[in-house]
Amino acid sequence: MALQVADAGVGVMLPSFDPFRLGPPPLVRGARLAEELGFDSGWVGDHLSFHPPVLDALCALSAAAAGTERLLLGAGVLLLPLRNPVWTAKQVATVATLAPGRVLLGAGVGGENPAEFEAAGVPVTERGARLDESVQIIAALLRGDAVDHPGPLLPTRSPALEPVPDPVPLIIGGRSDAGLRRAARVADGWLGVWTSPDRLRRAHERLRECAEQYGRPPCTPLMMVFTHVTAGAQSRESAREEAARFVAGQYGLPLAAVERWSLIGGAHEVAEGLAALRAAGAAGFVLFPAAADPLTQYERLATVRGHLDG
Repeated sequence: MALQVADAGVGVMLPSFDPFRLGPPPLVRGARLAEELGFDSGWVGDHLSFHPPVLDALCALSAAAAGTERLLLGAGVLLLPLRNPVWTAKQVATVATLAPGRVLLGAGVGGENPAEFEAAGVPVTERGARLDESVQIIAALLRGDAVDHPGPLLPTRSPALEPVPDPVPLIIGGRSDAGLRRAARVADGWLGVWTSPDRLRRAHERLRECAEQYGRPPCTPLMMVFTHVTAGAQSRESAREEAARFVAGQYGLPLAAVERWSLIGGAHEVAEGLAALRAAGAAGFVLFPAAADPLTQYERLATVRGHLDG
């Protein structure tokens, strides 16, 4: 049976960023642990340059593919406007060949760090149009087709690339209406972040409306959620302080900017927050530990999953 976006289930962000600047993140160990704990998927983000040190997303997924057997592997999300679409298709196909039937391709416009666009020689103002063209080119190449794409921004002629992987579902990220419309128009799924249950409910309805306009089946909503699960003697306040250091190191923001969309507390409390998002339409989750030790958080999140599924 072909891989579906909903198969992402309850997943975790793998440690490919270093927001606390502790040294190389334990990516492969994290992927193996996520698989051992029964999570459905492991995800990595994508930046050329950002606030913390960051591993290249597709290199990281390749390492995770070699270290796991069952875990689905997601790019959440690739900043395609920064990338050459033909090389990107080749890299995605390589990961999908190493991990057949296990790769989910998320894509987004980015733009929150103009310096990385300057470094890549890409105008930030072109990022939406470049994403649209890149998606067309990459989708064709992943199907095994040759490409003769006229542009206007990414004129591309490419022979068919081999090997041709198993089908790779496409997921579009972005909270804006443009992102929702793009997801409904071209994607199998949508990845939201920093979204309340009420806003998710509205986004889910908008995805259905747009899909009907485009004559396509509705795409599947996933939610990325920042989490910090407390245990033992750890207080909520100390968890908030650690989450604040994470948000500052990862995004250069105060916790107050994202706390209303984050889940910080005991396993039952976090599970209740996820259940509210599920009731609002989330078909799956990408749980992002806002903590210095993400692997310990994986163990606590496995308990949260037990409460959620129970």
